[in-house]
Amino acid sequence: MWTYSKNQPSRENERRIRANDTAYNSQFNYSDNYIQTSKYTLLSFVPVNLLEQFQRLANFYFLCLLVLQFIPFISSLTPVTTAVPLIGVLLLTAIKDAYDDFQRHRSDSQVNNRKSHVLLNGKSVEERWHKVQVGDIIRMENDQFIAADLLLLTTSEPNGLCYIETAELDGETNLKCRQCLMETAEMGQDEARIGGFDGEIVCEPPNNHLNKFEGRLTWKGKQYSLDNEKILLRGCVLRNTQWCYGVVIFAGRDTKLMQNSGKTKFKRTSIDRLLNFIILGIVFFLLSMCLFCTIACGVWETVTGQYFRSYLPWDPLIPAEPPAAGSTVIALLIFFSYAIVLNTVVPISLYVSVEVIRLAQSFLINWDQQMYYEKSQTPAKARTTTLNEELGQIEYIFSDKTGTLTQNIMSFNKCSIGGTCYGDVFDANNGEVIEPNENTKTVDFSFNPLHEQTFKFYDQTLVDSNREQDPTCHEFFRLLALCHTVMPDEKNGKLEYQAQSPDEGALVSAARNFGFVFKARTPDSVTIEVMGKTEVYELLCILDFNNVRKRMSVILRGPNGKIRLYCKGADSIVYDHLQSGNDDIKNKTQEHLNKFAGEGLRTLCLAIRDVDEAYFEDWKERHHEASVSLKSREERLDKLYEEIEQNLTLLGATAIEDKLQDGVPQTIANLAIAGIKIWVLTGDKQETAINIGYSCQLLTDEMVDIFIVDGQNVEDVELQLIKCRESLRGYARSQVQTALSGISDRGYSSSIGGEMEDMACGPGLTGIDEDNNTGYALVINGHSLVYALQTKLEKLFLDVGTQCKAVICCRVTPLQKAMVVDLVKKYKQAVTLSIGDGANDVSMIKTAHIGVGISGQEGMQAVLASDYSIAQFRYLERLLLVHGRWSYLRMAKFLRYFFYKNFAFTLCHFWFAFFCGFSAQTVFDPMFISVYNLFYTSLPVLALGIFDQDVNDVNSLKYPKLYTPGHLNLLFNKEEFFRSAVHGCLTSCVLFFIPYGAYFDGASHQGHTTSDHQLIGSVVATILVVVVTVQIALDTAYWTVFNHITIWGSLVWYFALQYFYNFVIGGSYVGSLTKAMGEATFWFTLVLSIVIVMIPVVAWRFYFFDVHPTLADRVRFKQRLPRIRLFRLSMDAEQQ
Repeated sequence: MWTYSKNQPSRENERRIRANDTAYNSQFNYSDNYIQTSKYTLLSFVPVNLLEQFQRLANFYFLCLLVLQFIPFISSLTPVTTAVPLIGVLLLTAIKDAYDDFQRHRSDSQVNNRKSHVLLNGKSVEERWHKVQVGDIIRMENDQFIAADLLLLTTSEPNGLCYIETAELDGETNLKCRQCLMETAEMGQDEARIGGFDGEIVCEPPNNHLNKFEGRLTWKGKQYSLDNEKILLRGCVLRNTQWCYGVVIFAGRDTKLMQNSGKTKFKRTSIDRLLNFIILGIVFFLLSMCLFCTIACGVWETVTGQYFRSYLPWDPLIPAEPPAAGSTVIALLIFFSYAIVLNTVVPISLYVSVEVIRLAQSFLINWDQQMYYEKSQTPAKARTTTLNEELGQIEYIFSDKTGTLTQNIMSFNKCSIGGTCYGDVFDANNGEVIEPNENTKTVDFSFNPLHEQTFKFYDQTLVDSNREQDPTCHEFFRLLALCHTVMPDEKNGKLEYQAQSPDEGALVSAARNFGFVFKARTPDSVTIEVMGKTEVYELLCILDFNNVRKRMSVILRGPNGKIRLYCKGADSIVYDHLQSGNDDIKNKTQEHLNKFAGEGLRTLCLAIRDVDEAYFEDWKERHHEASVSLKSREERLDKLYEEIEQNLTLLGATAIEDKLQDGVPQTIANLAIAGIKIWVLTGDKQETAINIGYSCQLLTDEMVDIFIVDGQNVEDVELQLIKCRESLRGYARSQVQTALSGISDRGYSSSIGGEMEDMACGPGLTGIDEDNNTGYALVINGHSLVYALQTKLEKLFLDVGTQCKAVICCRVTPLQKAMVVDLVKKYKQAVTLSIGDGANDVSMIKTAHIGVGISGQEGMQAVLASDYSIAQFRYLERLLLVHGRWSYLRMAKFLRYFFYKNFAFTLCHFWFAFFCGFSAQTVFDPMFISVYNLFYTSLPVLALGIFDQDVNDVNSLKYPKLYTPGHLNLLFNKEEFFRSAVHGCLTSCVLFFIPYGAYFDGASHQGHTTSDHQLIGSVVATILVVVVTVQIALDTAYWTVFNHITIWGSLVWYFALQYFYNFVIGGSYVGSLTKAMGEATFWFTLVLSIVIVMIPVVAWRFYFFDVHPTLADRVRFKQRLPRIRLFRLSMDAEQQ
């Protein structure tokens, strides 16, 4: 998308704004709030759109040909033959572009003319959005869109809070909280005070980071730190807040919404890249034919043509003497003439047809009811129309775990407190640990009036320890109730929580049920209720979580006046920050962590630290300096966080259960059988990831071994990877030897007929159900992955990973996910797919050839960044094995047929050149040349590309190995194109020479000659249309009503249009076809041509179907068996 603004400011290093001071702000020439996403105006549409379209090589090529056709010395064809298809393509594209831009104009007008209230001279004035300026203070009311990026000043809610919906920015519909500075919140809605606000803001320049803002406010001699929590972004909607005021920081094209509206990276399929290469090859082939005809023309004119100048005079442009010079000039002009005549070998309508097919295939994906998730009423959606056939060529899938393979619905399952494990359920008879079920008795929380009915826990001992005032238990749950960013909300008299992540919500909910209820939050305090008693903590600082720190801390002053830091985070991080000593608790907790991870539970460690008052005051001052800094703010804050988060005391660990989604194991197993390798990239512990790997059948007991790479330095990682590679090579050698020794013992029934009864017995088709679970798997953690992705080791890591059946990368960051995907893309000629559900998966989704987003519990950022969206991981199986495979099959058959029919059509001119002295005379009517691709043969091939299928969706899922030809690129490649071209070439020979021989010196029964040029041209054209129609009928494997209409209708349409053009409009070939069809010679020639062209094709296909059937052939035969048997039974009944 293009974005413009009336003002185009120079590049900024930082932005300075003074509220309510238009004169001061205008000197910086900041963008106003006018936006324009449209590309054209009424005056610029035609020239700009044509310029864009002629930047495409094919369009420009045909434009050059059209210009040449206006030169009478060169062209033997009317310009109409090129103009009609070129104008048709340009017009269709222009209509589409005009419609799209009209919609953008309407949207721009609607947005720019929205109303807002701006404070001018202390009074609220209604203004249109496009007149809002940087530095203006505007008032917003509930349910209104926010006009620009604002610094929040004051709100109607207590403590300066307001709530916004960010669906237009990130797709998330859950409300987010923003909070202004308490110093500005005191102004309330006193417009006189707000109108007098003269704070000066210095902040970062415009950028596209939605979740990051750095700035500072200077007001009344004090400086205040500004971050993303105090900013309202354009595109958000104010919710549950009566009113708020804010000062405009970024307007128009500078807003973060518009900064994120730039052109996304265009993804091209492997077929697109191959087509570009093929088109280039066709152009060279065309030039070669033109060069041959040029030389042949020169020879013919020199040897023969010069002696017939009395009958075929040369043009005045041609020198008469010497004859060799005239022949040379004619030959040079003929080069351009044949470039015009043979131009149809370069298919101008190809790209338009491809886009139509892709668009239709996208609708079929969107309309598939079997990928509709009833629970959330979410359909599958193709968010792009350019990658459908790539879905049928996937070789590597990179998947997130949490929320993608699992439900991302967290439940507090177990915990470790002070070295004691809680949550296990024991069998009353033998004392062994068992899995709880529906009959297992749950803990009674009725003692807590604020407990949740849906919360279930099975270990009474934890409740008893808690009620017995165990200090460690109390501190454990107190931390869970205090250390988070959850917001409480009262709905219908019930306390509810709004959490940014399911993990946080589950932990706060657990604390609540055990008697530590989080009640309220203000900018300066957190209120909890402990066993019925209210405790208020002064909130001194929040140390935010991020993907690098992997932990979160809060610093609070308790009711006793002491300062304490509460921290929760990944065990690998927290353990590095613990104080020395307490080894017994550390070791026991680590044992419990390993146990939890082995059960597939998500773990966090909890720790605390008492902070000295004097030290904290010094640290707080340095923290303030860093927070108002505009240079390296994040780095400085991270150093301060690292400093204070030392010498922690371990409390224990939590274990949260995140169950697998329905159908995940079966989906992964079928994708593996299809030859797709699956890499799971997760932030979880190694043990957790391995356990989930077994649960979802990514890892199996049949595997030879699972390699663990966990080296702490580059040398260790290299040694481990080398050892893995040697094991893989040894295994590969043993597999080859086993295969060679078994060849002599292996017998196959290759005849379809001989297999009929075996196939009817069940799915055990030969070669279909091979064991695909053997081999190796690789598990590598984040520390080791840092070294494995270095230049020195990346190829070694890739070599090992690509030879394994499955790869699991643990403790990885979002950047590492993208780097792993990019590594495979960089060195492997394979199509990759990334699938995830959260914001941390966006970079991975954008890096892969195809990105799939799951609309789950973590918002819609992954979906918005994706090419396809689904509601559950199990739908990926149908998306790839059905829609992806069908799309690739259809596109391959479409392209093979398209090139075939174009070569069969165009090369007839080339053969005719040998009988017309290489004069560039055409064999066909110019009008036929113009509309052959546009009217006579376009619809049948489009129907083939949209509806065809070799086997139905049930069998596509039942036999996943049908998918294999896709990622091996077997159905359309350079070899397949060459075969189609040769087939078209041979067909053109038959189409020209059979009629030519039949009509050579021909005469009717009345003695009239039937061998004129126009008659032979009409005959060849008619046979051509019939033959290519019969060919596509043979190619069609799945007949729908649309196929019948388009295929047989195209024949009717041909004859109707021929008669209309010649007899109604008065074409130059009037009567030729009628005359030919009145003679038996025509019908004999037609049948003979069809038989000669089609018999080899049919024989070839029957031979390979019966002797060397593909897997698709056998499955299709099995699919048809019931009908064959029914037909046989009916025949037997008739005979009896």
